[in-house]
Amino acid sequence: MLAFDALTLRRGPRALFRDASLAIHAGWRVGVSGRNGSGKTSLFALVAGELAPDLGDFRRPREWTLAWVRQETPALACTALEHVLDGDAELRALERRLAEAEAAHDVARQAALHDRLHAIGGYAARARAAQLLAGLGFAPQDHARPVAEFSGGWRMRLNLAQALMTRSDLLLLDEPTNHLDLDAVVWLEQWLRRYPGTLLLISHDREFLDSVTTHTLHIAEQRLELFAGGVSAFRRVRAERQAQQQVLAARQAEQRARMQAFVDRFRAKASKARQAQSRLKALERMAEIVPPREEAVLPIAFAEPAALPHPLLRLEDAAAGYDTRRVLDGVSLNIAPGDRIALLGANGNGKSTLMKLLAGALPPQGGARTEGKGLVIGYFAQHQLEQLDPAATPLEHLRRLDPRLGEQAGRDFLGRFGFSGERVLEPVAPLSGGEKARLCLALIAYARPNLLLLDEPTNHLDLEMREALADALNGYDGALVLVAHDRALIRATCDTLLHVARGRVVPYDGDLDDYARLLAREAREETPAPAAPAAGRRDDRRDRAEQRARLAPLRSAAQKLERELERLAAEKREVDAALADPALYAGDHAARIAELGRRQRELAEAIAAAEDAWLDAQGALEAAG
Repeated sequence: MLAFDALTLRRGPRALFRDASLAIHAGWRVGVSGRNGSGKTSLFALVAGELAPDLGDFRRPREWTLAWVRQETPALACTALEHVLDGDAELRALERRLAEAEAAHDVARQAALHDRLHAIGGYAARARAAQLLAGLGFAPQDHARPVAEFSGGWRMRLNLAQALMTRSDLLLLDEPTNHLDLDAVVWLEQWLRRYPGTLLLISHDREFLDSVTTHTLHIAEQRLELFAGGVSAFRRVRAERQAQQQVLAARQAEQRARMQAFVDRFRAKASKARQAQSRLKALERMAEIVPPREEAVLPIAFAEPAALPHPLLRLEDAAAGYDTRRVLDGVSLNIAPGDRIALLGANGNGKSTLMKLLAGALPPQGGARTEGKGLVIGYFAQHQLEQLDPAATPLEHLRRLDPRLGEQAGRDFLGRFGFSGERVLEPVAPLSGGEKARLCLALIAYARPNLLLLDEPTNHLDLEMREALADALNGYDGALVLVAHDRALIRATCDTLLHVARGRVVPYDGDLDDYARLLAREAREETPAPAAPAAGRRDDRRDRAEQRARLAPLRSAAQKLERELERLAAEKREVDAALADPALYAGDHAARIAELGRRQRELAEAIAAAEDAWLDAQGALEAAG
């Protein structure tokens, strides 16, 4: 158990949280939420033992093994597989001792070490490490490559795999999905749901948190509060609390006004002086109910494009790649105003290559790319933040786009993206990742593009800013092509899914839930057995008939579960929409809110159970087939 007892933690003169008392029990998977700068990373440092509380006490079982993703990886000469294996410290120690025992020809010690290796699953460790690498998007040939050959984002994946390799009791993950594509996010989601230890998870991906976590720890206004359920359940409870607090604060304000009016009117009259004094004392004793303070959310806005040619951009049998290596072939795509397209597919299959081709940053190796007259592209590349000049100010970045822009006009524009006062004249180097992402979006918006190409724009945005981005995109008149691992953003903004795989770009016939189930099923599939020699036609027909009869009940069960999943998902969408309606919280609907919240939790649990049953049915079907 992790125990916080009257704990206060400061960073410099500022208190991050005060007098926090709570317990996190073994086996809980806890999502840590809060605005950027609220103290989430400092909380992790406290739990890891790198920070000590300023007041109070924090306790963690001494026997627990901790795993935490390292944020930096030097250019190591060891292979990716060996780097991941280093996550199991006992395994590595046993391997060293075994080598020493073998060199000393100490047979008894070798036997004891082999027994321990067997007990910790050491003989399967390399297979386990390979599975982790595969799940996080590494191709088999990457396993033997030196760590030094990988880029920063891929090294972060290696560090994540190393942390998952640790046989830990406590796992701390700080934004683990930032460098992952959607395929790897879905794999990690499934892995964490099976994790037997205690998990603390910082993430701004709402669907990822809802799927993985059992509890939510929220940091706000120098307080730590623990809630049961995922982040959506927490936000619903918080909204209910705030609505109730608003009502109570308003009622108390009316009561105080009436009492004060009585005191002001009658305190000078002898006959009423005692009553007036009594009300005055009651006013002084009354604990003030403060109306809930809304956390400010900075808006994002894309101005109306100057022109909307139709089509905006066309690819005809286009091919793209790098030097002699062709990544995509035969791509035909027509993008018109109002299109909302999301690209699906594993890393390395060509999503970013397609975005570069659409942006004109990569010339086609074949076919044609045709721009509509008046096309203006706003391109947020995957590593867009690295393109900022760290020594330049936000205003200087903006004026490089438009040298004729006056300072006040530049300030006014940047103010709409949260940069005001002296912030517009300070270098961007010390800005947080979220602030830099906001600046990049501001620079894109200034050009009034009619085609937005956004490649992982949410990596450094918190949950509220992601929702603000979704709102801005839904009010945008141009076309959007999006690559994102945040399923909530894709669901909110896109209505067309394209699958990029094996060098092709094809429409995906399904929704994101279908795609997640497809990935889960592919992860479960085993390598097919070699084909048996062909038998006679009569034997073939008999065998096929017997197989159909054997598979019929399994296939029927899987289809029944699919229909049940569709029904549950449809009802949950209706409940989610009802809870998202602001009108629900305007009146006295506490009972209705509670009923909808209860039903939402029931449906979420039923969907999770049905999905597990569907996966089991599919596994049985594939094993039998």
